[in-house]
Amino acid sequence: MIHSLQLIGSRGPGGAERFFCRLVNALHSDKHEVIAISPGNSAVAGELGRSVSQYHLPFRSVLDLYTRWRISALVGKLQPVIVQTWLGRATRLTHLPAGQCPIHIARLGGYYRPHAYRHAHAWVGNTRGICDYLVRQGFPPARVFHIGNFVPLAARISTRERHSLRRALGLDTDAFVIIAAGRIHEVKGFVDLVNAFTRLPDEIGGRPKHLLIVGDGPARGNLETAIRHAGLEERITLTGWLSDPADCYDLSDLFISPSRQEPLGNVILEAWSHHLPVIATRTAGALELVDPGRNGLLVPCQSESDLATAIQALATDAAAREEMVKSGRDTVGRYYSESVIVSAYREMYDRLAGR
Repeated sequence: MIHSLQLIGSRGPGGAERFFCRLVNALHSDKHEVIAISPGNSAVAGELGRSVSQYHLPFRSVLDLYTRWRISALVGKLQPVIVQTWLGRATRLTHLPAGQCPIHIARLGGYYRPHAYRHAHAWVGNTRGICDYLVRQGFPPARVFHIGNFVPLAARISTRERHSLRRALGLDTDAFVIIAAGRIHEVKGFVDLVNAFTRLPDEIGGRPKHLLIVGDGPARGNLETAIRHAGLEERITLTGWLSDPADCYDLSDLFISPSRQEPLGNVILEAWSHHLPVIATRTAGALELVDPGRNGLLVPCQSESDLATAIQALATDAAAREEMVKSGRDTVGRYYSESVIVSAYREMYDRLAGR
C-alpha cells in the first residue's frame, strides 16, 4: 500500500518547492512508500531522486477540472493512506471524502487565505505562528500540527576551496562577503539591504566588502536600478536563481535575511547549516528561529541604519561570529534535522491513520 501521495502544482523554483523535494526524497529514503505528483515541466520533477515514483498532471489553474478528476482517479487507483497537498493550487484541486482514508493533509508555509484550505482533513504549519493563525481562523486545534522544515548540516570547506569558489565568481579571495538569498520580491527587503550596504565602509577589518544576492524574481529590475544608483555594480553580485546555492553559502562570511515579511525563513536554517552567522529582520519567522545574541542578531524591518550597524558590529567581531555559528548549527541539529522532521511527519501520519 502507498503510504502517501505528495502533490504540488507549481512549476517554478522556490523555497516550498525545494523543501517538497527534500521531504519526498527523505521519506523515500526512510522506506516510506511515497509518490510525487507535479506538473511534468516543473522544477520539482527534475529535482526528485530517480527512484521516486512520479505522476505528472497539468495543474493549469485552481479551476482545472481535468486535473481535479485525474487526482481523484489516481487516489482511487493507488489507495494511499495520506494525501498531502502543498500550496494553494494542489490543495484546491484535491477534494476527498471526510471520515475515511485517505486523509487529506494540507501543508502551509504562509498565512494564506483560510477558505482555500478548510476542506482538508488536517493541516501542517511549518511555524507555530501559522498554526496559531489557523486555530484563530476556526480550524480544529487537534488537527493542526506544527512541523518545521529541515536542512542537512554541511561540512566546513577548506580555505583553498573557498578561494576557488570565489575566483569562479570573480570575487576577491580576501573580500568580506555578505550573502542574502531568496525570491527577489519587494517583501524580501533586498533594496533595504543594498541601502544598508552603502552605509558600510569600503573595507571591513581591512577586507574589501562584497554583497552576494542569490535568487530571482519580479523585483529584480528595481533591485538592479537601486544598485546602479548607489554605484555598487562592482561590489554587488546578483547570481540569479540557483537550484543548489551551497557553494555561495560556503564562500561567504555573513548571512543577512532583510525581509519585510517572512513566515519561516528557511534560508536562515540553510545559512546556519553552512557555518554562517546570521542577521535577520524581526519578521514572524525570524522571531521564532533566532535567539538574539546567541544564534544570531535581530534588527527592525526596513531600518537601513540598524541593519548597517549590526553588520559592522558582527563583521568586526570574529569571536562573536564563531559563537553564533556554533549555536546556529546546534539549533538546526536539535530541531530542524532530517531525522527530527521526518520522524514528526511519520508520527503525524500514523496518528491520523489511527495506527
